[in-house]
Amino acid sequence: MTETTARPPVEIGLNAAVVAISGRSPCILAIGGDGTNGRDALPFGPFDPQQHRTFETSLRASVEAQTALKLGYIEQLYTFGDRGRQKLPDEAGTHMVSVGYLALTRTDAEANERLAEAGAAWRDWYSYLPWEDWRQGRPVVIDQVILPALKNWASELIHTQRVPALPSPRNRMRLAFGLEDFPWDEELVLERYELLYEAGLAEEAVTDGRARSCGTAPGIAMRHDHRRILATAMARLRGKIKYRPVIFELMAPEFTLTELQATVEAISGRHLHKQNFRRLVEGAELVEPTGGSTSATGGRPAALFRFRRRIYEERPAPGLKVGMR
Repeated sequence: MTETTARPPVEIGLNAAVVAISGRSPCILAIGGDGTNGRDALPFGPFDPQQHRTFETSLRASVEAQTALKLGYIEQLYTFGDRGRQKLPDEAGTHMVSVGYLALTRTDAEANERLAEAGAAWRDWYSYLPWEDWRQGRPVVIDQVILPALKNWASELIHTQRVPALPSPRNRMRLAFGLEDFPWDEELVLERYELLYEAGLAEEAVTDGRARSCGTAPGIAMRHDHRRILATAMARLRGKIKYRPVIFELMAPEFTLTELQATVEAISGRHLHKQNFRRLVEGAELVEPTGGSTSATGGRPAALFRFRRRIYEERPAPGLKVGMR
């Protein structure tokens, strides 16, 4: 009769990458850096099946309790359950498996006051992943910091590996960062972060003991694997706006086309040609004029639009299929 090996208990947690637009910047909701290593964290709560019937209702309750924010649009991302993700010695105690979610909401002054009182705040998501923001052109951090460090790491890895990895580190770099004959793909956010993590360019990897420091780590580190969850959420949203009208979950009920373009640019991380964008919006038939206008831009009055909800009845995959210039 074989002995049954005692297994550590497993707890299910729920993380939310809550996204909003504030001042034309894409923001992520962060719980203040007073926890592990003083780092920011995503809102988090354990799943209690005796109190909540579904993961989603449990997550909504946890976020509201931590931040006083009621979530709108929400979708499940991925399950994060790697051993060591909570940095517990020898996995002593309960192993935490987290189900990550992407949530979209809007900001206003009253809600922001409640967030501040709850110890939460909106942070520009590019402060965590600065190499993803191409709105003003190719970020200098890629060529000045990231690529030199990754090339050194790849060379060292090739010389120490007994069996060459497939794909090779250099090919992974080419694909992830759009080198040589590969274009930059804004949706490969997680692949880029994973490369930096493996190379020791993500501070979390050094803290986790998975890699030695490979130099100055770009971007602000987060608690546990929360920056990996953020990268997953960013990639999902960048892909989602191309085939579903989720971008309007971030817009006010009425908006100008300039505001809509700025929001799409903020999420996709790149500049869009004004006239091409307007032709794209008109062709997609996602918006309709309200008949009103606003002078808030400081110039001549700009026409106001709203999301045309009838689009859901007309075709199955309405979205803004933005592409690189």
